[in-house]
Amino acid sequence: MPMPALPLRFEGEPLTIDLHMHSTASDGALPPAEVVALCRARGLTHMALTDHDTMDGIVEAQAAARREGIRLVPGTELSTQWRGVNIHVVGLLPEGPRGDLVAGLVAQAEARERRALAIAERMEKVGLADALARAREQAGSPRPLGRPDFARALVAAGLVPDMGTAFAKHLGNGKPGDIKAHWPFLSAAVGWLLDAGGVAVLAHPLRHGLTRRKRGQLLDDFAAAGGQAAELVSGFQNADLTRDLARQLQDRGLYGSVGSDFHFPGGHLAPGSMGAVPRTATPPVWTHPRLAALVSLPASAA
Repeated sequence: MPMPALPLRFEGEPLTIDLHMHSTASDGALPPAEVVALCRARGLTHMALTDHDTMDGIVEAQAAARREGIRLVPGTELSTQWRGVNIHVVGLLPEGPRGDLVAGLVAQAEARERRALAIAERMEKVGLADALARAREQAGSPRPLGRPDFARALVAAGLVPDMGTAFAKHLGNGKPGDIKAHWPFLSAAVGWLLDAGGVAVLAHPLRHGLTRRKRGQLLDDFAAAGGQAAELVSGFQNADLTRDLARQLQDRGLYGSVGSDFHFPGGHLAPGSMGAVPRTATPPVWTHPRLAALVSLPASAA
C-alpha cells in the first residue's frame, strides 16, 4: 500500500513526518526498533533515525520500518564546530553511508572517545569522582559517551538536581564540559554528507542562543559549504521565531526540515511532537531531489 503523500508546501497543517530522533545507538533511551514502533503508534508515516555521529542503528530500524509499514530515511547527526560554537548537522542519507562519510563516522567515534576522557577529567574537578565509569554506567552499553551521560551521572551522584541544571552549570555551551576541539569544522562535515549523496540539514538553529545576525552568518557559511536545509521547526518553539527563520532560509535558498529531537519517552518531546509549521514558501526538505523518491515509495519497497 502506498504511503500517504507528504505535502509539497508547508500549509500550516499537522504533519506525519519526523526527521530528527535518537535511539540507544547513541544517547537515546529506546532501541531503534522501539523508536520505529513508537513512531507508528503515534501516527507517523515517515521518520528519520539520526543518532549522534553513528548509523549503527539503521539496519535494525529499517527492518522494523518494513514491519510497521513506515517510511524510514537513514540518517545521522554530526557534531561540528563553527566559530567556537558546537553545531550539529543532520544528514539525511537515502543511499546510506558511503564515500568520505564512512571514514568521517570512524573519525567521529574516535573523537567521541577522546572527548569523553576530557569531559571526565573536567567533571572530576567539579566533584564527580570516577566520572568516566559513572557516565559509562549511565550509558548502559559500550557506545561512545556523550554529554547527557555525564549529566545523568551528575544527577545520580546528587551534585545537581536535574539534567537541565547539569547542562546549565557544567555541560552546556561555554561550560567546562562543552569541548569542541575534537570535532571537524562545519564545512568538512557538510562535505562528507554531500559525498554520500545525502542532504545536509542544519539542526535546531534557534537553540544556540545566537543573535539574528549571527544566525544569519551561520546560515551563510552553511549554505556556502553546500548545506541544503535547516530545521525550520525543532520540537516546540515560538511561532514568530519560526516565521522569521523561514524568511532567513528563503533568503538563502535553503529547504526547511522538521524534527522533534526525540531522546526518551515520558518527556515533553515525543516522536512527531513539535510546534506547528506556519504557511510559508520555504520548500519542505522532502521535496529535495535527493529525497523526493525515497519519501514517496511504498513501504514494501523499503
